[in-house]
Amino acid sequence: MQIVRHSEQTLKTALISKNPVLVSQYEKLDAGEQRLMNEAFQPASDLFGPITLHSPDWITSHPEAPQVFEQFFSDPYRKTPSPDKRSIYIQSVGSLGNTRIISEEYIKWLTGYCKAYFYGLRVKLLEPVPVSATRWDILKFLKKKKPENAFCIVGITMIDLYPRDSWNFVSGQASDRWYSFFCFARYGSDFYSMRHEGKVKKLKKTSSSDYSIFDNCYIPEITSVLLLRSCKTLTHEIGHIFGLRHCQWLACLMQGSNHLEEADRRPLNLCPTCLHKLQCAIGFSIALVRWIDDESSGTPGATPEHSREGNGNLPKPVEAFKEWKEWIIKCLAVLQK
Repeated sequence: MQIVRHSEQTLKTALISKNPVLVSQYEKLDAGEQRLMNEAFQPASDLFGPITLHSPDWITSHPEAPQVFEQFFSDPYRKTPSPDKRSIYIQSVGSLGNTRIISEEYIKWLTGYCKAYFYGLRVKLLEPVPVSATRWDILKFLKKKKPENAFCIVGITMIDLYPRDSWNFVSGQASDRWYSFFCFARYGSDFYSMRHEGKVKKLKKTSSSDYSIFDNCYIPEITSVLLLRSCKTLTHEIGHIFGLRHCQWLACLMQGSNHLEEADRRPLNLCPTCLHKLQCAIGFSIALVRWIDDESSGTPGATPEHSREGNGNLPKPVEAFKEWKEWIIKCLAVLQK
């Protein structure tokens, strides 16, 4: 295991910049916000720790230049929500749970989490669609579905994604910083241990309009761990839409990941430098404690735009979020000193 440590001055420059204009801008932040973000270069801080590397991790496998706050701020191509484009839309494709109620509750939990994480933006659900509606081109489908007032649109599914025949799978795809699509099936704890009875005796060539292959496909149980992993991926990828690159400063949600074990080590929170970037884009407020404590399906207002049959709310599985809740409470204590 290797620990990546940066000097106090390096972290301060990454967080604030040496540019007098950006330094002045930082000094105008609320005192509590400055106190929290200054934890980045406090050696004894128990809020933000260094990155630990276990070969083969993302940083060693995919060398890329780190992004300081000044680079983010000056990026002419980064996306910022505008008054008429402040909505994140979520599109589900295919079944997300083994029953309709589980599927609907799961997407509501994700929506509520996203709304709390990107506090101040609207998060809306589009009506679920079957796989056949995408006609095999998911990103093209999302592009057509993107509402006029959307900051971005993200799609989620439990069906493995194969962008080309030579690939075994991908966890997600993105395009033009407007559209992203993710598959969460492999986040199920039993995905790699499932026994698939029987073998295909004769290969059958199906037409491009035949979607029967997706009938009765594997759908994982919606556990607390799967919900945690889904929330991480969703917020990480939306962070990229905002213009945040992979983080190399401290342990952070925006670290890249080569495999599930590395993704599990990645925290749910942003490091101070990435938090400063998001704060610059939308401002921030720590509303996530309420989401974790809320035993209903999600934060108020995060309701689907289509009607729901039945009224069976399920308890939100937040056991895996306990450690992070304690971290947020420590952050609130720093903010409120």
